Amino acid sequence: MADPLVAEAASRTDLTATTGASARAIECFLASTGELRGCAILGPGGVLAASGGAGKWAESGQALLDAADGAAGETATQAHVATEEGEAFAVRAGDLSMVAVASRFTLASLVFADMRAALRDARSAGPVAEAG
Repeated sequence: MADPLVAEAASRTDLTATTGASARAIECFLASTGELRGCAILGPGGVLAASGGAGKWAESGQALLDAADGAAGETATQAHVATEEGEAFAVRAGDLSMVAVASRFTLASLVFADMRAALRDARSAGPVAEAG
């Protein structure tokens, strides 16, 4: 079954977000999802907003998305990798992507739903601000 958020994103040409909208979306996501180690929203120019640690969110997030694309043989709309130490999630919607790292044993379907909601919030603002 097709993801309605992805279908909507593909049909729009004005998928944009500001750094401020991305930061607010991250705040809401963190408040709704427990056991997170960190997360980031990535735009065409890099990280729009990140929370948790001083990690290299742009590089690490893009590496996860690239690995998912390679495994799928096409552009992946979501990815989930679980290990004994934790779980990594990635979701795409148009020109925005979100990555998150959580402690082990999170409920993946809820994390994905919260990530999609955060991307909808981030997309609801003005032009994309280039990461600097």
